[in-house]
Amino acid sequence: MSFLGKAWKVIVGIKDGLVLVFMLLFFVALFSILSATPNPGQVREGALYIDMTGFVVEEKSKVDPFQTLVSGAAPPVELRARDLVRALDAAASDDRVKAVVMDMSTFIGGGQVHMQSIADAMDRVRKAEKPVLTYALGYGDDHMHLASHASEVWVDPMGGATIAGPGGARLYYADLLEKLKVNVRVYRVGTFKSAVEPYLLDGPSEASRENLAALYGALWEEWQANVSKARPSLELDRITSDPVAWVEASSGDLAEAALEAGLVDTIGTKVEFGKHVAEIAGEDAFDEKPGTYAKSDFAPYLADVGPGTGSSSNKIAVVTVAGTIVDGDAGPGTAGGARIVGLLDKALSDDDIKGLVVRVDSPGGSAIASEDIRQAVERYRADKDVPVAVSFANVAASGGYWVATKADRIFAQPETITGSIGVFAVIPTFEGTAEELGVSTGGFRTTPLSGQPDLVDGFSPELDAILQAGVEDTYTDFLTIVGEARGMTTDKVDQIAQGRVWDGGTARQLGLIDQFGGLEDAMQWVAAEASLEEDDWSAMFLGSAPGNYDSLIRQLVTNAVAPAPMARGGDLFAMAARQREVLLGQMVSDAKMLSGTEGVQAYCLECPSNPRPVNTRESMSVAQIMGAWLSK
Repeated sequence: MSFLGKAWKVIVGIKDGLVLVFMLLFFVALFSILSATPNPGQVREGALYIDMTGFVVEEKSKVDPFQTLVSGAAPPVELRARDLVRALDAAASDDRVKAVVMDMSTFIGGGQVHMQSIADAMDRVRKAEKPVLTYALGYGDDHMHLASHASEVWVDPMGGATIAGPGGARLYYADLLEKLKVNVRVYRVGTFKSAVEPYLLDGPSEASRENLAALYGALWEEWQANVSKARPSLELDRITSDPVAWVEASSGDLAEAALEAGLVDTIGTKVEFGKHVAEIAGEDAFDEKPGTYAKSDFAPYLADVGPGTGSSSNKIAVVTVAGTIVDGDAGPGTAGGARIVGLLDKALSDDDIKGLVVRVDSPGGSAIASEDIRQAVERYRADKDVPVAVSFANVAASGGYWVATKADRIFAQPETITGSIGVFAVIPTFEGTAEELGVSTGGFRTTPLSGQPDLVDGFSPELDAILQAGVEDTYTDFLTIVGEARGMTTDKVDQIAQGRVWDGGTARQLGLIDQFGGLEDAMQWVAAEASLEEDDWSAMFLGSAPGNYDSLIRQLVTNAVAPAPMARGGDLFAMAARQREVLLGQMVSDAKMLSGTEGVQAYCLECPSNPRPVNTRESMSVAQIMGAWLSK
């Protein structure tokens, strides 16, 4: 009995200990969730402080807590473009806000259309006679796109600024795949459909070079015109024509070179910058550390000003197609076809919806998913008999253009990248690799398609011909869809298609878009077409609102609210070092395109996009695979 009594006490003690542990975990989780949720009560008079850590996106990616915890890497920070614009517009008329401070120390960048929309909102704040100040260690192209619209541009003495212009190199794997004896079978239509060139060539084709030269040239002209107009004192030609001479003229001091050429206004430390802001916005009554000032952080301020969608019962629905278009329920941040179709079909039963805007920021992807979305838009338009507009953001190419072809009107910006009307499929086979390893195949076939597709023995000529015919048929469908939508013959569409990518200005001249304008312009057009008064409608964004648990996940992963891996450090050398993550991200993306895609793709691989880093484990696995391949 004595033994049983002692054993029972041990069991009760273990139980009580577990209860205490679970209670502690519960309260820690509850506190973390409450801490992660923005509190409007934190808004006070002073400056609106916007930490620009991360990169600007159309739609925030869904964060998978389990995958994040397993990877041990904090997810990249994403800032939604319309949230930044909404906060800036609210600040312009908010008497509590004396100034806007945009900290770009760990800013990565964003698409040119998003940069311009934020820059326009900064101009509206300045027009309300409120200063907008930026601070950074290192300014790059996207930093300067925004900073040129600021009242004051500060740089740290240890930092600097450069302008590189669009363009650069990408990876090509033809020699590597030949070394591995991998036979990459490509089925495509389009002289300019260069999405598959990295697997076939050791550099871009002449057609690809021609297309990229025209595209990047147009984007570069738009960037220069915008920045030079906003900052006339900037010696842009001097900085870009001979950057070495420009820097050497300041004895290699990048901050002084930036100041001397008009890139920045003031060189100063973060503390000196803070003291200057305090003179404008007031001292911080709660924090006496050097460089502090009265301010409201971005997230609480955004929660305080509200969603900004209006309160009218007449709704203009907005569905977002952002990221690669894939089959299934993926997203947000990835355009899962089934998910987006579900959002549209569910909205059919809402009688308050008087019109629809499809917001596209996508390089395309699955042709099947693109067609599913297009049909859902048509179903919505036909069943509800409402006007439909499409608004292009940074990229609306290939499948991203496919989904837009049932609109009554297409809006885009001069900086929008669109077109890429073409399709392809790519499948690797390993007959050469098998032979190298001493593996042979054999058997009996009743027809030319028996046992096909055979990834080890290779495809039969008959299967090759059938697959190519299928791709060509899909391309014909694409041409027909675009022709019917834009009032062109298929021959006319074919002349401007062939996979070629266009800037928004050229696309408008070619008839691929109707007019320049942003999301707000598209919504206003739909409201007018629906005979709604200017103040008698409100926006309704379809889909679940993004969660506010990034900081909680970071705490669980890093034990601190840490920035994304790409956001560590902010001077020019750190910005250069971050290209490692971008390079690995490109490798991962290319490997997935080669081996992970299914079906015919309407995808624009050549379209520039935001650099999205891979997590630590994924980076290491890719590096190890590449090392193993190269050692063979």
